[in-house]
Amino acid sequence: MPNISLTGVNKSYGGNAIRAVSDLDLEIEDGAFMCLLGPSGCGKTTTLRMIAGLEHLTSGCISIGDKPVDSIVDGIFVPPERRDMGLVFQSYALWPHLTIERNTDFGLRLRRVPKKERLERVERVMETLGILQYRDRYPSQLSGGQQQRVALARMLAVNPKVLLLDEPLSNLDARLRLEMRAELKRIHSEFGTTIIFVTHDQWEAMTLATKIAVMHQGTLQQVGTPDEIYNRPANRFVAEFVGSPPINVVSLENKETDSLATMVRDYVTRLHPQRPAIGSLGLRPETVQLAGPQETVPDDHFAGQARLAAVLPTGGSWIAELDCGGRTIFASFNQPVALPVGSTVQFHVAPTAMLAFDEADHRAELGTDRSRTAANNEMAG
Repeated sequence: MPNISLTGVNKSYGGNAIRAVSDLDLEIEDGAFMCLLGPSGCGKTTTLRMIAGLEHLTSGCISIGDKPVDSIVDGIFVPPERRDMGLVFQSYALWPHLTIERNTDFGLRLRRVPKKERLERVERVMETLGILQYRDRYPSQLSGGQQQRVALARMLAVNPKVLLLDEPLSNLDARLRLEMRAELKRIHSEFGTTIIFVTHDQWEAMTLATKIAVMHQGTLQQVGTPDEIYNRPANRFVAEFVGSPPINVVSLENKETDSLATMVRDYVTRLHPQRPAIGSLGLRPETVQLAGPQETVPDDHFAGQARLAAVLPTGGSWIAELDCGGRTIFASFNQPVALPVGSTVQFHVAPTAMLAFDEADHRAELGTDRSRTAANNEMAG
């Protein structure tokens, strides 16, 4: 399928009283696994529904290749059933009175696919998703994860060119979510279908997507690969939304007078006497290192002292809560923290691991004034 392009897309309700999506420009490449990521109410589901044709645009254009499917200016609207897209809802929407096999072949029957071809396609997709043995059961006799597989099988059986998924894993427990993430990765690899996936779960987006579009209050914040989103966030919102534990952000505004803010200001001033236009610095928890009593910290590292307030084991990693003059920062480690809780520790962060933001919260290059230019360039993906 050709690329899907959203150009200047706006969606408002009640006239212009409620703006759900604002000036959205987004390119979704053929065969991509695109995740629309953001908090509740950011416009990601509305965007998905506009792509599907379930919502009309207020303005702008959605095109598949060079053919508009929804354009207010040109008076074009292609109905959902003619867009060759399959939509899987959060609720699965299975027919309770039909067997699993009949649920799976429902779309094929509507399209009047010949019986022999229908049976072959249904059996193949059910076997691929591991639900062939449940073909004679009813949805109420299956677990949540199995029902999710049936919903996916029903869409894949009709072989849509685009698969739209609206938070399909949110009703599953942690183990099933992990299994279904692996299943979706396999489906994408095996079928080569373009997938557009809506989620508020950053780890789903990071583990599944080839590209992530981060949204906030109806506007696109950044488009990029998972690595780009995490390591080179376009602005402070993206940096704070993606990451667990969340990033430690220290404001450099003069009104911030706690000891940590003072240490960071002194560090920036020492390294860069011509103080750059930086409003805050971000320290990812995994980049915060603890120094032993005899260890020498490199001169160019940001360093400070703190009280080890708590150590939180998470199974495969350990999160340290550091109290730095009344300001809490978090550090994460893949080895147990040997120091006793309550002790004074020295921590440090390499300058290359620090994220800088200008006074408007756009990503900045530490030591330069290219903040807004760099951030705006990344907005284009």
